[in-house]
Amino acid sequence: MKGNLTWRIALTLIVCVLGLVYLLPSFPQVRDSFLGKILPKDQINLGLDLKGGIHLTLGVDTDKAVLNSLEQMGRDIRDQAKDKGALLLKPEVLPGEKLVLTLIKSDQAEAFDAIIKDYDKILATEGRETTSSGGVSYVLKFVPEYRKYLVSLTVDQAVQTIRNRIDQFGVAEPDIRKQAEGRIQVQLPGLQDPERAIDIIGKTAHLEFRIVREDVNPETAKGALPPGVELLPMLNRGPQGGSVERPLPVDKVAAMTGEHITDAKTQFDSYNQPYVSLTFDSRGAQVFERITGENAKKRMAIVLDGKVYSAPVIQEKISGGRASITGKFSLEEARDLAIVLRAGALPAPVTILEQRTVGPSLGQESIDQGTLAAVVGSALVVVFMVIYYGYAGFVANIALVLNMILILAGMAAFGATLTLPGIAGMVLTIGMAVDANVIIYERVREELQRGLTPRLAIQEGYGRAFLTIFDSNLTTVLAAVILYEYGTGPIRGFAVTLCLGLIASMFTAIFVSRILMDLYVSLRPKAASLSI
Repeated sequence: MKGNLTWRIALTLIVCVLGLVYLLPSFPQVRDSFLGKILPKDQINLGLDLKGGIHLTLGVDTDKAVLNSLEQMGRDIRDQAKDKGALLLKPEVLPGEKLVLTLIKSDQAEAFDAIIKDYDKILATEGRETTSSGGVSYVLKFVPEYRKYLVSLTVDQAVQTIRNRIDQFGVAEPDIRKQAEGRIQVQLPGLQDPERAIDIIGKTAHLEFRIVREDVNPETAKGALPPGVELLPMLNRGPQGGSVERPLPVDKVAAMTGEHITDAKTQFDSYNQPYVSLTFDSRGAQVFERITGENAKKRMAIVLDGKVYSAPVIQEKISGGRASITGKFSLEEARDLAIVLRAGALPAPVTILEQRTVGPSLGQESIDQGTLAAVVGSALVVVFMVIYYGYAGFVANIALVLNMILILAGMAAFGATLTLPGIAGMVLTIGMAVDANVIIYERVREELQRGLTPRLAIQEGYGRAFLTIFDSNLTTVLAAVILYEYGTGPIRGFAVTLCLGLIASMFTAIFVSRILMDLYVSLRPKAASLSI
């Protein structure tokens, strides 16, 4: 008995020390002391409702993504057909998400049909007719299953891109999750500059390199632009700040897009003006070298989200896979542009459907009220247990204190976020932790009434109550796991604290309190009664 009790006491002390090691860094006084240098850096993060910040609901334009994919699919089929000797006119996307591909010569229809057949799991043929010029026109549309997959993929890509941008923006513990109907929820606790974050999140960041058409006068050709040319606004910044948009004629088809960018960072030119330096992958470097070689002495427009930021003259072929975007940026603008380019372009435009801001003062008030509720609840439980169960109630209270320490230490170790519902979960755990002790003590009382000695009553009481406590806690843990998986930020905070609390209460109520009860009977081996 003595050896068994010794190793149980040693294990409890180890757990208590580990709990304090992970809990203490969450206190600023400890973090700033010499202990902060040797203790783990993990600490409890405060959620949006406690720390303040912004809550956003974003809507992804999945219809636009479907149209873009349909257009890209048309270009791919055209290139594939060209390689096999079948010539197509430029693909057209019509209302209703329909792709029109026109084969110039009808005698190539058989070869083209073989190409279309390879896409039968993606595209469905809705119509086919002979044109007046002797060609064949095909009307294609995404099959419903592929369209559904494409919409889901678009939202998933948007979530990942937004997460990458926010990570580089430096927000601790953001909560970004996919919702129904193409929506994304974003919670950014502790954010000090919400407008800048919103601008970074919502920027599509679709980068294109287009050749400027110097042969087109934008003033005289507005009403009748040549085929393949369009006017895009160019941002001209004044010396006193601000910008003026002027039309610039460029090719409709981009010579290159930003999909091959591997890095983007802010640098400074010889005049100490910030600009964004781009680095391409090997494929992008080859394409950029070819484009600059074919268009030497021409201007290349650098277009971001439909606006021209700069249009430098290509002096010579540029090799090495590097380019730059200049435009009289401020340092903050250049940094933000580098962030969105480095994180990648959004697969579809994103709009802000809802925006809420939580001030830190409201968060502090929530902390104070939640702490008060926890303290009052704990005090009432402590007083009741001591009055009703005597020494056993005192043991339950020690287990309860250790339980709270382990919950907070677990949250710090896992980097969990504490929210107001999380505090509610802790208060609920206090009641459930004591409930386990109540079940055990009532069982011990029954064994004492049967005439068993205190040692045997404790052994029987803890042994018989174990399965009851385990079953009830297991079902609650499963419910907490489901809440965490499908709930939003505050609900997940509640689920985390509840789950950690139940695991900790199992350890403290069954293991730790049993040690203290065994110590009691070991120190009083001849006692005929038990203070319970």
